[in-house]
Amino acid sequence: MVKDKNDVGPKTVAILGAGGKMGARITRKIHDSAHHLAAIEIAPEGRDRLQGMGIPLTDGDGWIDEADVVVLALPDNIIEKVAEDIVPRVRPGTIVLILDAAAPYAGVMPERADITYFIGHPCHPPLFNDETDPAARTDYHGGIAKQAIVCALMQGPEEHYAIGADICETMWSPVTRTHRVTTEQLAILEPGLSEMVAMPFVETMVHAVDECADRYGIDRQAALDFMIGHLNVEIAMWFGYSPKVPSDAALRLMEFAKDIVVKEDWREALNPAKVKQAAELIAGK
Repeated sequence: MVKDKNDVGPKTVAILGAGGKMGARITRKIHDSAHHLAAIEIAPEGRDRLQGMGIPLTDGDGWIDEADVVVLALPDNIIEKVAEDIVPRVRPGTIVLILDAAAPYAGVMPERADITYFIGHPCHPPLFNDETDPAARTDYHGGIAKQAIVCALMQGPEEHYAIGADICETMWSPVTRTHRVTTEQLAILEPGLSEMVAMPFVETMVHAVDECADRYGIDRQAALDFMIGHLNVEIAMWFGYSPKVPSDAALRLMEFAKDIVVKEDWREALNPAKVKQAAELIAGK
């Protein structure tokens, strides 16, 4: 029976960078699934990691003629170089799956009309969840705890969306929701929302705790407890996990402080033109 490459079902999945810190997590998920895994890793540390996990390595280039899906579990700044070597050699109809929107949005993927480019990225486990297992409650990256994911079909036939989403749901299982977005929308989410908006605010809050301790003599643990506790209640209120009931005085102080700690044009961090510049920076273009 001839396998239909457009059917959602077991696929031959080649993972490049299979033994990396990120790659090893998704490689384990594919290895334990119904999909057939080809684990490609050239770094000695990564190869040792896979061998320690009991996952066989795939050497040589024979996998290129067999793979239905090729996952680039690689740093963004080397994706262009690897893709230039691999993409011209894969079979027509192959799905090339990238784990971040930066390189595709930066325009570094080789042009080839007869293959599919698919992008997927995890949302990571949410702050507020129903996890009861201790390992899941302290799983901040995903793989044990439940998480949502986002997926984009950059190019290729519509039926390949379901295949790409299925691979992503396997790699990042357990998955609660799979959100479909465009390539540009995924880039706005990452690096825009996550790294250009959220991360600077988080780092500023860490510096604020340090400032309380180093400049004003407040016990650092006291400042940290105070910050984390208030983040818990404020995030819950502002994002709708609990009733929003701050005092009138707190709201007035928030508006007063915005002029000190928030730039008026902060929304530019989500502007597609600015996100494109960020993507090019990440991809080393």
